[in-house]
This record gives sequence, C-alpha cells and structure tokens, in this order.
Amino acid sequence: MKKPLIAVTMGDPAGIGPEIVARSVADQDLFQEADCIVIGDRKVMENAIRITREDLVVNVVAEPAEGDYRPGVLNLIDLDNIDMDQFEFGKVSAMCGKAAFEYIQKSIEITMAGKADAVATTPINKEALHAAEIDFIGHTEIFGALTGTDDPLTMFETNNMRVFFLTRHVSLRQMVDMVTKDRIIDYVKRCTEALKRLGVTEGTMAVAGLNPHSGEHGLFGWEEVNEIAPAVEELKAMGYNVAGPVPADSVFHQTALGKYNSVLSHYHDQGHIATKTLDFDRTISITNGMPILRTSVDHGTAFDIAGKGIAGAVSMKEAIRLAAKYAPYFTR
Repeated sequence: MKKPLIAVTMGDPAGIGPEIVARSVADQDLFQEADCIVIGDRKVMENAIRITREDLVVNVVAEPAEGDYRPGVLNLIDLDNIDMDQFEFGKVSAMCGKAAFEYIQKSIEITMAGKADAVATTPINKEALHAAEIDFIGHTEIFGALTGTDDPLTMFETNNMRVFFLTRHVSLRQMVDMVTKDRIIDYVKRCTEALKRLGVTEGTMAVAGLNPHSGEHGLFGWEEVNEIAPAVEELKAMGYNVAGPVPADSVFHQTALGKYNSVLSHYHDQGHIATKTLDFDRTISITNGMPILRTSVDHGTAFDIAGKGIAGAVSMKEAIRLAAKYAPYFTR
C-alpha cells in the first residue's frame, strides 16, 4: 500500500526545527507510516544531521516525485536561503524569519498542487517573522491566507482527545465578548464538518462551560445562560449531536475517557492546559477547514537548546504520524 507523502517544513533555522526533522526522518518506525519531503536549506539540514548524529544522507530534489524514499535518505527541496556566515543558533533574525515563511509557502504550494498529501510543520518564531516584515502572527494565519481560507479552525488531538478553540490569540477580556450564541453555532457547524472530513462521524461534541461550574445559573456569570446554552439548544434543534455547557473542570476528563468525540473550548489556555497536561509531547495541532491538511508540533523554537543535539522529536514524529493518518481523507 502506498504511504502518504508528507511535506515537512524545516521551521526557523535558528531553533530546534532542523534537529527534530532529522530525528523524525531517521526514525524507522515512522518510515513505515509515511514518506517525507522536507522543505528547507541544505546547509542547515546537513548541520542538523551532524549535530543529532543521525545516519542520513541529504538528497536534494526539485519536485517531490523525484525523491528517493528509502530508509536513511532525507529528501529535501533546498530553498538555499540561509547565509551561514550570518547564521547563529538561538537568535531572532530577519533572515531566519523570512526563510521559515518561505518554507511554509513552498509546502502549501506543493500540497495544494497535489504533489504532497499533507503538511507537517515545525516551530517558527513570531519575533523573527516580525523582523522580516512578514505580516502574519503565526502558522494558522499564514495557512489561512495562502489557501484562501477564512478563519481556519484549530483542533488539538492528544491520545484521541480532540479539542477545538472558539477563540485563540486574544486577551481574556476580549475573549468573553467573543463568546456569543451566533459564534458558537457557527463554530459547532464548522467543527462538525471538519470532524467528518477527518472521518469522525459518530459521537457527541461537548461545548465547555466558561465560568466556574458553568456559571451556576447566573451565580458566577451569565454567559452560559445568555449565550452558550441557547446556542446548544438551537444546534440540537437543527439536528447537531452536541451537549453543554459542560463544566470545564470535568469536560476534558470525560472526553479523554470517550464520553464525547470532541470539545469546543472557549479560549486558548482552557484547551491548551487540558491537552498538554494529558500528554505534552503528543499534543498535536491540526488546522482544519482548509483545502489541505496541516498538522504541527505544539511547542516553540526552543532557542535555549537549539544546536545542542538534545531536542526531543516525539511531538514532530506524532505530527507526521497524524498527518499520515488523516491524509487519505483529504486525497480521496
């Protein structure tokens, strides 16, 4: 059976991305599940292979179809965009921010063209993007813009627990104003379609509570009474299999046990804390609602340990594994 071909971005060259890519491509178990085409810089990748002491040979290709997908070969589309005389591990630089953006651009280009089945991304640095005058705050916004997708959905998957986010990078004060009946209805509809795209058609989606004990009927806040519960009731009337508001101190545990197929969390840390506490290394971000599938590690560039050969690649391997798992649903 043909394995999915995953486009893997190298990430910010000054971070741990190149090292975790090398470790992942060298992993023999992962090799059985997916082929990888890496988009990056040859000089940086060869340096990462030396640092990690992996038994890999770099094979530079112009197109994914030219790759030599055998154990011990790292197939690379070399954008040759790093000047090693200026390069330094662990430092924010415009050069690295621009390079990381270009790797993402190329990964989207080849996957949208059907030359790869999905994208798995490594960490980028927001300060480096800013230094390079790249007008995006992160991966999700880049993928949304370059795939023509308005407001892509972020879903975390951790040991089969799936968590969506009603809001992401906004303050808690802003977030409360965004917890509205209409927004919840829109998100549950789109999250349900995203799950179907991933082959998840059975089970109930839980909408988390926002306030302690889901507000206790207005004792601790009125968002559940005025916005969340009415949204859930309207969705049920439309035929959606949804429950809530379920108190946030129990909904994630119940979902991990299989009671719900997913959770709609209301804000960044509500969902992040739950998934990362369950299994930090295997918390994988999946960007849904786009023409292509993108998975990602959910950790940063780790500038403090970059270049030292000690970065663990569990999360990167899991991101590639999940990309391979779900890619067939996007390429049918």
